[in-house]
Amino acid sequence: MSSPAKRRKKNHYSASDKPTRSLDWFFAKQKDGAGAKKVEEEVKAEETPLTDEEYARKLQEEWNKEDRLQKVSNSDDLYDDPPKPSTNGEGSHILKDTDTVKTDSACPAPDPPRPIVSRQKDTLSLQSTAAEEDTTSTNIPFDQSPLEFEPAKYIPDLQRHWAADGGHATYALLTRCFVLVNSTTSRIKIVDTLVNLLRTIIEGDPESLLPAVWLATNAISPPYIDLELGLGSSAISKALKKVCGLDNASLKTLYNKYGDPGDVAFEAKKRQSFTLRKPKPLTIKSVFDSLVKIANSKGNGSVETKQRIVERLVQDARGAEESRYIVRTLVQHLRIGAVKTTMLIALSRAFMLSKPPGAQFETRDAKPLTKLKKEELAEIWTKNEEIVKACFARRPNYNDLIPTLLEIGVCDELLLRCGLALHIPLRPMLGSITRDLGEMLTKLQGRDFSCEFKYDGQRAQVHCDENGKVSIFSRHLEVMTDKYPDLVALVPKIRGDSVSSFILEGEVVAIDRESGELKTFQTLANRARKDVVIGSVTIDVCLFAFDLMYLNGEELLNRPFRERRSLLRSLFVEIPHHFTWVKSLETTSLDVEAVQTFFKSALDIKCEGIMVKVLDNMPNPDLQADLDPSEDAGPDPIPKPPTPKKPSKSTKSKPKTKTSTDVPTPSEKKGARRKALLSTYEPDKRLDSWLKVKKDYNTSFDTLDLIPIGGFHGSGRKSKWWSPILLAVRNAETGSLEAVTKCMSGFTDKFYAANRQKYEKDDPENTNVVRLGDDGRAKPAYVEYNGGGGWPDVWFEPSEVWEIAFADITLSPTYTAAIGLVSEDRGLSTRFPRFLRVREDKGIEEATEAGQLADMYRKQESRAPMGEGKVKGVGEEEDVDEE
Repeated sequence: MSSPAKRRKKNHYSASDKPTRSLDWFFAKQKDGAGAKKVEEEVKAEETPLTDEEYARKLQEEWNKEDRLQKVSNSDDLYDDPPKPSTNGEGSHILKDTDTVKTDSACPAPDPPRPIVSRQKDTLSLQSTAAEEDTTSTNIPFDQSPLEFEPAKYIPDLQRHWAADGGHATYALLTRCFVLVNSTTSRIKIVDTLVNLLRTIIEGDPESLLPAVWLATNAISPPYIDLELGLGSSAISKALKKVCGLDNASLKTLYNKYGDPGDVAFEAKKRQSFTLRKPKPLTIKSVFDSLVKIANSKGNGSVETKQRIVERLVQDARGAEESRYIVRTLVQHLRIGAVKTTMLIALSRAFMLSKPPGAQFETRDAKPLTKLKKEELAEIWTKNEEIVKACFARRPNYNDLIPTLLEIGVCDELLLRCGLALHIPLRPMLGSITRDLGEMLTKLQGRDFSCEFKYDGQRAQVHCDENGKVSIFSRHLEVMTDKYPDLVALVPKIRGDSVSSFILEGEVVAIDRESGELKTFQTLANRARKDVVIGSVTIDVCLFAFDLMYLNGEELLNRPFRERRSLLRSLFVEIPHHFTWVKSLETTSLDVEAVQTFFKSALDIKCEGIMVKVLDNMPNPDLQADLDPSEDAGPDPIPKPPTPKKPSKSTKSKPKTKTSTDVPTPSEKKGARRKALLSTYEPDKRLDSWLKVKKDYNTSFDTLDLIPIGGFHGSGRKSKWWSPILLAVRNAETGSLEAVTKCMSGFTDKFYAANRQKYEKDDPENTNVVRLGDDGRAKPAYVEYNGGGGWPDVWFEPSEVWEIAFADITLSPTYTAAIGLVSEDRGLSTRFPRFLRVREDKGIEEATEAGQLADMYRKQESRAPMGEGKVKGVGEEEDVDEE
């Protein structure tokens, strides 16, 4: 035993007469009680199995307790006025060699320090999902006016925040923009929000601009590059169940309630308070790269690879909003309204006000622009917008446009850098829709124009370079070269000696090689789509050319249509039943009878109608002189019936049809509107210089009275409604309802909302819904439907009749209407069904009968020319490539 003198010499304190007691003596009773309590808890825990989350919480609680004990053991309560020491990462004081310890009789010498056992950083622990959200990005006012928004105010803080995530802009920045855009229906507000987002990325992280644009436009590549995600709904469902801890029942409940997968992910993530893995912050670039990896995953093991990437994206999404838009991106229904035109406008304005660090091109100061009038500012915006739109229409690929913009901004040179190029499809010019011939003739008064047969085929854009390489693209810019090897082999035979390279446009139509009779689009749709070998072709086609946009290295877009058509017909070789020109009639609005006869002849050979195209940029002076202002008040050459107006918030895309009560303005009297009709080729524009008169728009169309029997969950903007609607005809003999078509055209938002409320299946007291249990393939006993078009998410109690317009009746393996009356194994369906109204005056017993539908089909077929092959249709869903 040590002597008191030795202790005094060592510790510098006066001895006490009281017996010395260690710290263990003070805490002995507490230890005994805690030990007993701990044993009870362990025994109880062994009796009741813990869930994963409960077990994780238990581990976390034990680790927190260890941390507290560690802090107590390292506390400085034993030191008397110690100097301010340095601290370690835990905040515990670290003694220096010069520090001394003062004790008294109540505080004996401490025991030797216990070794501190630290856990590794990658040890499993509960992580709060809410605490990980990016608050730096979520407070940026992207919805301000671009002339007031200053990216420089926010970029320093953002870049410091991004530094921890590799220096690139976080996905939270994009999510912030998406949330603001999704919260408004104002097109101006949407554009302003996108402009401010783009300016922030341009000035703060230019490398993330291209991925941000692709993600905001809900794509990862242009249509002519085969890069598809190829994800099914099951991949998203598995990821949500695994990451958010949902079971099948919970997931189905959420989906039935919200419909949209993004909203389901939002709700699932919102309910998830903790995760066992700390999310790795997503960046715009990393999300885009992950999508590209998914698209490039092919072959053995690709399904598992894609699933892992999807799960990681959902897992790393910080907060419910990021989860919503990650999932919407994966299912390719972003629903933010950032369509192509909106994005191009936003890009043009962003590069007018901002540029990346080190760029040399000029930008505009926002302050002077704020002082301009609305009209003056619109004129400045429009100039840049037209340049960007024209570039993208000629070369529709952000991979080409964005790097060029970052280098030189918006200027005339941009049109040269991003102009027309071989084997890159330009966006086709489109024709405006007219209701009838009378409206068409009124629009084109005083003009020379060409009427052309509008064949019932597939629009094709054919490219050929000087080396003979051929590419064929659809009107949606998809590659069809493999689908038509016979056309590829035909190209060397049709180009004349003076033609080295070209881009022409035409209609591919199924044809009988022997007789030259045309077949319908349904027949063409039966042709294989990929890896077609010429020797295996059973459906012959003919290319009817109608325009020439590029010749021998020179663009022809700015030349009049008359000149382009002349070059096409003089420099290329016609091969009957293989390659020829569209049948046309050159005329004017004064020759009404010739136009009517031509239109009728088009319908007689099963064409869809006619296309009418202005031949020259300027009106015909002779025709202008014949137009007497007093004659304008008279009747049209062909009387026009009143056309009901469809309610719409926006009518800017549709020209206003004048009525007899309209008073023309002076500019209209002078024909200023008609003078603006140019005959140039305008990619990606729908102008009155091309007019479309189709038989299904004619005022004499037939209608059907059909019964709505089921609805499908809508997608995109319509996710909260039932769209499309499954319709049926009545079988008078059996009393059953036979499915005939799905309709999603002609409805207003107000009608959609009312229809959803009427057939709300989540309301247990709603008697308008047929309840069949959980079997997704169950159907009412009185309904005849084979499910070929998918099974409805809700079945309607038959109670009303809708009047439906349509273009044609076709044979279909998908629908069962009138099966056995026309074909033994195929029913009948309709092309282009369009809702007109609810027939309040009719009950379901007065709906169109299957026999009536069959009679209408036979009558339609009797008008077909003799010798034409019968239609071998596949239903209206196949009409995806028609103009």
